[in-house]
Amino acid sequence: MKSAADNFMGKNATRDRIVDAADQLFYQHGFEHTSFAQIAKVVNISRGNFYHHFKTKDEILDAVINRRLTNTSSMLEKWELEGKSPEDRIRSFINILIKNRSKIKRYGCPVGALCSELVKLDHSAKDDANELFTLFRTWIRRQFEQLNRHDDADELAMHLLARSQGVATLASAFNDERFIKQEVKRLNEWLSQYTE
Repeated sequence: MKSAADNFMGKNATRDRIVDAADQLFYQHGFEHTSFAQIAKVVNISRGNFYHHFKTKDEILDAVINRRLTNTSSMLEKWELEGKSPEDRIRSFINILIKNRSKIKRYGCPVGALCSELVKLDHSAKDDANELFTLFRTWIRRQFEQLNRHDDADELAMHLLARSQGVATLASAFNDERFIKQEVKRLNEWLSQYTE
């Protein structure tokens, strides 16, 4: 017989699987073009069981955005610990394009794609999704400040975000992995001028 704790754990595990599936489907097909039925099919649960966890697609979107914020914060903390210098840490951000190049080539940037779609839909969660960019912006700005670029740290952070988003968008549009590698090399060279 299952205890209350086992039931709670099972409930949370199902909820986590729904959020994971929705996150992937929103990335691959877009929020608007992903249905409850598609998510339920991936998770292999009935519609009734699905509605037990989430009543609306907006509730799932909130959970996906929160999951992405948590994962992004964890990734930035990891880079902070692993990077010996601000330059190393910024390079971790730049090189994420290489690490995720096959997905980026196919679907673009998960953050950029979701934010753009929610803005076009004028969705109430658009500001919440934009917090993902704010996390990156704040973190990159702090790295440039540590490189003694206090006066233009935010400008440099925004430039790097813009370049990375442009690379992701064009690599996806042209389905070109070579372009990602070429632009990552150029971004790393660009960074060198601020660290010498």
